[in-house]
This record gives sequence, structure tokens and C-alpha cells, in this order.
Amino acid sequence: MRQGFVFIFSPTVDQLPNVIRKIIHIDMDAFYASVEQRDNPTLRGKPVAVGGNAARGVVAAASYEARKFGVRSAMPSITAAKRCPDLVFVRPDFEKYKAVSNQIRSIFLEYTDLVEPLSLDEAYLDVTKARKGPQSATLIAHAIKDAIKKTTELTASAGISYNKFLAKIASDMDKPDGLFVILPEEADEFVAKLPIKKFFGIGAVTAEKMKHAGIFTGADLRKHSLEDLTLRYGKSGTYYYNIARGVDDRSVKPDRERKSISVENTFDTDLTTMSEVKTALLKLTQELFRRYEKYPDRGKTMTVKIKYADFRQITRSKTKSQDIVTIDQLQKLIEEVLSEQLVVEIGIRLLGVGISNFEKPEVTPAQLTIEF
Repeated sequence: MRQGFVFIFSPTVDQLPNVIRKIIHIDMDAFYASVEQRDNPTLRGKPVAVGGNAARGVVAAASYEARKFGVRSAMPSITAAKRCPDLVFVRPDFEKYKAVSNQIRSIFLEYTDLVEPLSLDEAYLDVTKARKGPQSATLIAHAIKDAIKKTTELTASAGISYNKFLAKIASDMDKPDGLFVILPEEADEFVAKLPIKKFFGIGAVTAEKMKHAGIFTGADLRKHSLEDLTLRYGKSGTYYYNIARGVDDRSVKPDRERKSISVENTFDTDLTTMSEVKTALLKLTQELFRRYEKYPDRGKTMTVKIKYADFRQITRSKTKSQDIVTIDQLQKLIEEVLSEQLVVEIGIRLLGVGISNFEKPEVTPAQLTIEF
């Protein structure tokens, strides 16, 4: 942990833009589980999993005590229980997590308007021109961490660097309650030594493919030309080529647009009839539309996701020429993609419904008067 380190930028790295940005990535530590432990003292110090404890449940988040046993998010609850027999399951309360997230967001906005949330528990901040406090990203990160602790009784980890890729990597280097800085002059050596599996944007499947190609670290990745990486990995090849050199020109976007809204459910018992499927979809549709109503933009595409008992997954989508504005329209689109052929003998273990293809509501120029 590099406590008290003042973040000073040096414009000596030729890959960097003329204006060197100061980016902070804040990642809350075991957020859902930590909120539950905060609110229920009997859970403190115990292995906790937020999620369903039924045979078909999935872990949404795990406390650090649970992680010591190999319990991870997205793990089937039954697997988690086997790894940690004393695991305590807590049902998620997303409204509570959202309320805490809003408290944290308010702290971010005290320092900059350039806040890009990635989820309820993490966000990028561009503090190149902070609105208050010292003009040191490291000192600002310290102040934010302290404010989060004082306001919510929770800990956060911070990563600091000159771009989003490195800041994201840095926030994971010293968890929990960590603070890690990657200076411009350190980036080349840091990335060269970094294992491929730790590269943000390179998933497990791609990392395995890279290993077969002899790519184990950033230094190995850097040996490959742009043409070679593009040939091997398509459009992602350009991204891999750049991050191997510590280059990431993406800006922090506070108006990051939502691409979809969705809900899903894993069932305790497989669905084997169309009647069961329709009943389950009705409940999901009602919940989806409740969330959709709170979102300002409108979508045109509805998607149904089906996962069978053998884990085979399919999706069926339908797009309207006009926006989906009522729940009746949404239900009609769902009915149009349903067929008896979708219900197979082995049964359905999961159903999901989503809305995508968003467009912002049209407004007249008179409504967009802004004074600079």
C-alpha cells in the first residue's frame, strides 16, 4: 500500500496524449456482503454469501471470509455451500445497495463531474481538474476513501493512473482497503510483468487461447504486431496491442448510456410445460417493466433468454418499429417469440427478459437551451 504517495505526472512517455489525465478507479470491497455485515453485527467475521441458498441459487457476492474457501460471485450456491459448510446465505436487497451506492456517488461528485459508474460498486473518476482539494489524484483518492468510510462504514480500494485500463488494474492490486498508483514512468515495466489473466478486457477464454500462443505476460503480448493480433482476435486485437503498451485513450464518460435492462430467474424446479413458462414470464415481465418505467429512455427490442437443464442457452428477440411504451406491448412481443418447441423434455432452469435498442426521447431545440 503506497500511503501518502503524492501523484505527480511526468509528460515524458511518448505514447501519452499532450494532456495527461489523472484517473481514479474506485472499487468497493465485497460490496453487497459488506453492507449486510455492516447492518447485521452477527454476520461480522463470518463467511457470508449474498444470493439464494436453494439448489438452483447463485452467489451474487461473497465476503472476504467466504473467499478464503474459494467462494466467488456467479458460483452456484450448492457448490459454494460444499466449499464452505459454515457459509451464511443472505438474500440480496438491491434497493438498499442502490441507496448506499448513491451515497458514495455523492462523494465522488464533490470532486469531479466526470464520474462514470460501471455498476453499483465501482466507478471511474477523472480528477485532472478536480473541483476541490489538492491537485493530487493520490491525495484525492485518500480523501474519497476516508469519506466513504465515515459516511457508510464501508471500505473501498482505489487505483490511480493516467488512463482507465491502468487505473482499473491498480484498484485490484492491494485489496481490500487498498490504494495503488501506477505512474507514467512505471507503466512500461508494470505492464510487461503483468500476467495476461490480470489484464482487464481479456477474459478467461481469450487468456487460455493466448497461453497456447505463448502469451503469458504483457511483455509476451507486446512482441506481437498489430496485424498479427488483429488476425488472431479480430477487432479486439487493436485494444490488446495498445494496452500491452499502456495506451488507453478512452475518456471517462459521465453520460454512459445503458444498453439494456433485464431480469432473470433460476428456478428450484425445471419448467416443463408452456403454462409454467408463461406464468414465470409474466412475473418477470412485471418486474422488468417496473424497472423500465424508472429509466428515461425507451427501447425497441425485447429479448427472451432461456437456459435449459443441460445449460444450453438460447435467446429469442423481437424488435418494434416504434418504442415499447406499455406493458401490453412488451407482453405481446414475448408471446410472438414463444412456441411449444422451446419447451423441451429436459426442462428449463432459467428464464430472462430484457429490453434493449434504446433511443433518447426526441426534444425540440427550444428545450435544449444551455448557457455556457
